[in-house]
Amino acid sequence: MKTSVLGFPRIGKKRELKKALELYWKDNINQTELIEVAKKIKQENWLLQKNSGIDFIASNDFSFYDQVLDTSLMVGCIPERFKTLEHQANELDLYFAMARGYQKNQHDVVAMEMTKWFDTNYHYLVPEFEENQEFTFFSSKVIQEYKEAKELGIATKPVLIGPVTFLHLGKSKHPNFNKLSLLGTLLPVYLSVIEQLCLEGATHIQFDEPCLALAINEEQQQALQFVYTAIATKFPDLITIVTSYFNDYEDNLTTALQLPVKALHLDLIEAPLLLHKVLTHTSFSKNTILSLGVIDGRNIWKNNFETSLQYIEEAKKHLPSENIWISTSCSLLHSPYDLDLEDNNFNIPSDIKNWLAFAKQKIQELTSLQKIIDENQLDILEKNKEALLQKKKSLKIHNPQVKVNTQQKLCIERESPFYVRQQLQKHNLQLPLFPTTTIGSFPQTKEVRKWRADYKKQHISEDTYDELLRKETEATIRFQENIDLDVLVHGEFERNDMVEYFGEKLEGFVFTHFGWVQSYGSRCVKPPIIFGDVYRPEPMTVKWAQYAQSLTQKPVKGMLTGPVTILQWSFIRNDQPKQETCKQIALAIREEVLDLEKAGIQIIQIDEPAIREGLPLRKNQWSSYLQWAIDCFKITASGVQNTTQIHTHMCYSEFNDIISSIAHMDADVITIETSRSHMELLHAFVDFKYPNEIGPGVYDIHSPRVPTSEEIETLLKKAMQVLPHENIWVNPDCGLKTRNWSETKTALENLVNVAKKLRKKTEVLV
Repeated sequence: MKTSVLGFPRIGKKRELKKALELYWKDNINQTELIEVAKKIKQENWLLQKNSGIDFIASNDFSFYDQVLDTSLMVGCIPERFKTLEHQANELDLYFAMARGYQKNQHDVVAMEMTKWFDTNYHYLVPEFEENQEFTFFSSKVIQEYKEAKELGIATKPVLIGPVTFLHLGKSKHPNFNKLSLLGTLLPVYLSVIEQLCLEGATHIQFDEPCLALAINEEQQQALQFVYTAIATKFPDLITIVTSYFNDYEDNLTTALQLPVKALHLDLIEAPLLLHKVLTHTSFSKNTILSLGVIDGRNIWKNNFETSLQYIEEAKKHLPSENIWISTSCSLLHSPYDLDLEDNNFNIPSDIKNWLAFAKQKIQELTSLQKIIDENQLDILEKNKEALLQKKKSLKIHNPQVKVNTQQKLCIERESPFYVRQQLQKHNLQLPLFPTTTIGSFPQTKEVRKWRADYKKQHISEDTYDELLRKETEATIRFQENIDLDVLVHGEFERNDMVEYFGEKLEGFVFTHFGWVQSYGSRCVKPPIIFGDVYRPEPMTVKWAQYAQSLTQKPVKGMLTGPVTILQWSFIRNDQPKQETCKQIALAIREEVLDLEKAGIQIIQIDEPAIREGLPLRKNQWSSYLQWAIDCFKITASGVQNTTQIHTHMCYSEFNDIISSIAHMDADVITIETSRSHMELLHAFVDFKYPNEIGPGVYDIHSPRVPTSEEIETLLKKAMQVLPHENIWVNPDCGLKTRNWSETKTALENLVNVAKKLRKKTEVLV
């Protein structure tokens, strides 16, 4: 019986890649130095897995920015606006220009659109297709990485995003364009890549086709058959492995089982009944290798070996051992690197740490399962049972009062409908047409991050730390006043992360020191771990909101993260339903909202960028999720007076198919990302006749580009053509934490000036 890992974290055990990327983008290191950092990370990953005893180790799971962008470059799918850079930039700089935009040497090119990778908090760069799209074997990264591993004496299985999934993930600007029509020109490039890999010695190739987890149509199912028949025909000896994850195959199961491939992967974490369905299916062949995804690639809890062994024993009744691989459920990209880096004295109590497994520990769990089966090492099994039993019995997990609170009946509707609230809020706030604001955070400079680190290490006192934060907050308020923003924010300098900060203030959470996972590019997040019942022991944000409001006559927004986002962007407990944990968080945020209102804060923003992300991949499961997710948001917001304005923010989400649920949230103002999509995402709100106020983002903060006034004006005019003018807000796409001050100042000045210009023109017309 063999072990297989679908992919490994690529940021380095201490975020070495992030640091190198940001130095490279600032011209502080050269390309050779950046590539050397990447090479060390890859070598460390491969050797760790080899030395742990993993049989099938992935290559091409590393990426400088995003694996979908890697695939776009591999097949030469380069948008036309970047073609002028091809001869002036090397391959890596072209790649970064596609990811981040490009603004120098008389070039000003907008980055590719970015959206969520299925139902995760990882973001991918959306491929762009034309009707006459041509593909070529442009980037040989996958070949180079296979050769790098081979030089270490490791024969890897290269990982490719399958061609049908690649087309499915992309978009075309042309209406009614069938992306699958491009398969005839795309497949030959894939065949060339496979041929080159085989010439280098590759015997196994992993094709990720997670489109099989979605409700794809018959044409896409036939396309999968066409692709893998072509591969099997040309490369009959190649061990082709098709992987899908994050869900059951459901109505794609027959298609998956009839593919002419040697191995098929099953995500048994997300689809625990899938193995039985496969083994009893009429299309299942006993010659097929089954890759059993028994180790959770998306959460951090120790594997239940008894459950995993039950799957393996069931498979052994139908298959010879050599046709059974034990594997991670998906790539370990979504897991932190190594639990051993966590100091018992730092954040995680030793008993809770004993319940956890990060990426390094997960590969050890795979080989442990192998030892239990092949070598009958039952002491490993008993140790695992003991840890899980301790967790189950722990008094830290359950709080009876929290359980009682969640059973209480609450009215979750606002006191009056929106049209009544809107008039009261306009009278109360006295904001101009096209009010300007930001989403919340302002640049977190090296100095701010150093203050926080020094405070945590007790190098400076709490009084000193607070004084530094007060000065930074006041400077930010003054800057916003000087450029004449209408609704201000305090800047969030006391916050490390929009979820981690709240987790630190709530009970039921623990935190890591090195538990980083990649969100996109060099952006890494450190999700809190929800291990027990959640409640709020004391106010979390009132102090800084009150202080900021005391500095100005303009309204300052209270800034909160919503319950669904805190849930989705944490590693959540696996011993109760998600909705139960979410309701606990919602009740805690509700208390904070009411305290902010009592403190005189008239505008409160409750960010929920993860509402869309949490949506199940299959529509037949949507209504249940949307019911409890939207209700949890309404729990947080429904207790305030009519005159208190509730905002929410959502970024990088497609709204078309859930717009009625978004409207049901009944936020007074919603701010969304629309700059990269050139206001395309606004169409859902327009078609639905969304009744409340909207801030369509006009400044892409995920790119170092500074938008020109003309660019912002063009975007706003698009919004003005389809939305009531009195319902439009003017704001960036997202928080400004990752930007520097020079970019931020220029961009916001442009934003305010355009809003004033259009306000003046519109008022004259009226």
